[in-house]
Amino acid sequence: MTASIQRITGRKVLDSRGFWTLEVELRLSDGARAWASVPQGKSTGSYEAVSLEEDKALQVLETTVVPAIQGFRAGDVQAFDEQLIALDGTRRKERLGANTMLALSWAYARASAISEGLHLWEFLARLADTEPDFPHLYANLINGGLHAPNDLDFQEYLLIPKERDPVSAVATVLKVYHALREVLVAQKGACGGLVGDEGGFGPDFRDNLEPLQFLSVVAREVGVAQQVAFGIDVAANALFMEEEELAHLIDEACDTYPVVYLEDPFREDDFAAFAALTERRGALVRVAGDDLTATNLARMKQAHAQRAINAVIIKPNQIGTLTETLEAIEHARAYGWQVIVSHRSGETNDDGIIDLAVAVGADGVKLGAPARGERVAKYNRLLVIAEQMERR
Repeated sequence: MTASIQRITGRKVLDSRGFWTLEVELRLSDGARAWASVPQGKSTGSYEAVSLEEDKALQVLETTVVPAIQGFRAGDVQAFDEQLIALDGTRRKERLGANTMLALSWAYARASAISEGLHLWEFLARLADTEPDFPHLYANLINGGLHAPNDLDFQEYLLIPKERDPVSAVATVLKVYHALREVLVAQKGACGGLVGDEGGFGPDFRDNLEPLQFLSVVAREVGVAQQVAFGIDVAANALFMEEEELAHLIDEACDTYPVVYLEDPFREDDFAAFAALTERRGALVRVAGDDLTATNLARMKQAHAQRAINAVIIKPNQIGTLTETLEAIEHARAYGWQVIVSHRSGETNDDGIIDLAVAVGADGVKLGAPARGERVAKYNRLLVIAEQMERR
């Protein structure tokens, strides 16, 4: 007999920035029990699905959602998510909230996997009909923009190991991260070792390209310069900079340093600027949409029609359910885009994005720096999955 939902409990928990977010615990009739908590973004796009205030989300969960899904059978994520979507009945999840829906969707998938004796990544790979593989790590080692109280306009400076093997890639990130701290403290004083929202260092710099210089110097010093590349999340929505100036800075960064990844280099509605950059740099650089696309099929289709990007950020809480997340990934693959699964600035210890990234064989996963518990949880989950895959 197939297990069914026996009990659902919602509660408020804190995210990594000290703000309330939502957690859901779900228990099945066979004793399988799982939880999920929802991250929040500080830098959010206009086209993301709506998240409800936490007390409102708990009220909606108790009065509207639980009565409708109590007793739902386990194992059918698509049917479960479709019921949530129908119950919400709005385009942007205004009634139930993307946070309420995602917490339920994740917890239901986890409980179903446990009930079937599967690891979450195995369950999701079967659901998506994909071959699991390890993603490249996109480690945010220097924070700026809205993620750190410094003078950097750009939001993230990423180290990208070329090696996909998780143990080797994590070792490379750690080597650069610890050496970078020593160099920054030596040159910028004690504040050089302070970290921002995603665990990357956040001191002041003389300009927006100096972080890349530090990363280059440190990579050479620790002997990994040929094993890594760099990326930048410009997060242009938060900038007061003209398009021409932005384009000049981006070209200088790509011409001077091994930059292979550019995320949201222009504002979220500037498809033409994205397209021009992709045409100019796309043969060597991944131009990724985040605020531009918001894990939203309509926005993704528009970006594809205009040839605006060749890579896309996937954030489950931008859309609200696992089913819609997997559909977005499927479309991205059909468009020939690279897929980068991503955390948020306001994270929790929920490490499910790592299972998702491995399950779909994502090209990359953004997981912050190897500091702060909510980021370290993702690194540790990756290493656990590596052990699980070895025993398959």
